[in-house]
Amino acid sequence: MASSKTGEKGTLYLVSYRDPQNGEVVALKVQSIEDSSLGLGFVKLSGFIFHTETLVVRPTEEQLKKRFENVKSLHLSIYSLISVEELGMEHKGLNFKKDRSNLISFPSDLPGAPK
Repeated sequence: MASSKTGEKGTLYLVSYRDPQNGEVVALKVQSIEDSSLGLGFVKLSGFIFHTETLVVRPTEEQLKKRFENVKSLHLSIYSLISVEELGMEHKGLNFKKDRSNLISFPSDLPGAPK
């Protein structure tokens, strides 16, 4: 999909995707999005960021932190991605390695999926 420099100052990505295990929408903050080594149709997310040291307890954030605490990177199918938001004031944007605009997305039978 795209490539970003890991650790680029001030740039984060908020990735929303549909979890293949239970069909729920999950939002993760990551430092890097890259083409996956699994081939076309997959992206690699790494550098997970969790804000759990605040006074406000966020159960969802705590659960995600526990789930991904030993995960080096997450390879997702592009068909499970819902959105990718680039966050931060100081960023250079995404650099696309390959143009995949000819890929076709087929409708999903998952509950709550747009039709």
